[in-house]
Amino acid sequence: MPVDQQYYREVASGSTAEKLLIAARDRIFRDFIAQMQPSASDEILDVGVSDVINDGANVLERSYPHQHKITACGLGEGIGFKAAFPLCRYVQIEPNTRLPFDDHAFDVATSNAVLEHAGSHGKQVLLVKELCRVARRVFITVPNRFFPVEHHTAIPLAHYLDGTFRIACRIAGKSEWTDEQNLILMTRKRLLGLAALVAKSSNPKSAAVGYTGLSLGPLSSNLYLAFR
Repeated sequence: MPVDQQYYREVASGSTAEKLLIAARDRIFRDFIAQMQPSASDEILDVGVSDVINDGANVLERSYPHQHKITACGLGEGIGFKAAFPLCRYVQIEPNTRLPFDDHAFDVATSNAVLEHAGSHGKQVLLVKELCRVARRVFITVPNRFFPVEHHTAIPLAHYLDGTFRIACRIAGKSEWTDEQNLILMTRKRLLGLAALVAKSSNPKSAAVGYTGLSLGPLSSNLYLAFR
């Protein structure tokens, strides 16, 4: 079983949830293009690709016309990924470690729905710093805590507060998602804090935080953090 199968547990094939996921990630891809403006010659790094192959996963590889310019990183062996996207280079990595690439080896680095699973605030900072180290421009996306339905559990509204989220997860038999090692619920404020910390210790980059995915203003499904 792919190591990230758990992240798609609530998204059945052909379901409304899958259709919404696809719509959200298509919007994320459009915002990636708008913010990063990659050229046909740019080398792109995608950190945290999925070995689950469906219409909602790996939106960059599904949508980008220059697949051979993508280097993809994942925690598993990438057997399914390599079969689905044979033009991409695949590199297996270890979590919470230095990425196996030189400084500024890439023009653009991106990571979708990975930062919230880093395991702690310190590990989130490490991941963002590493992306900024290996690429000149960076685009990171995460689920927005204030979207009405929590992405990993499909529980509505209860995730707005830690206490009610713990109770709801316990009742639903999904308490693993209340452990910070598995999930850190992300907000715009938290992303801004990460951006400020990284800016203090990395080469100066202009940072922007915004909404993406399903567009509902502050309740949009996803957030992005962009360094240019």
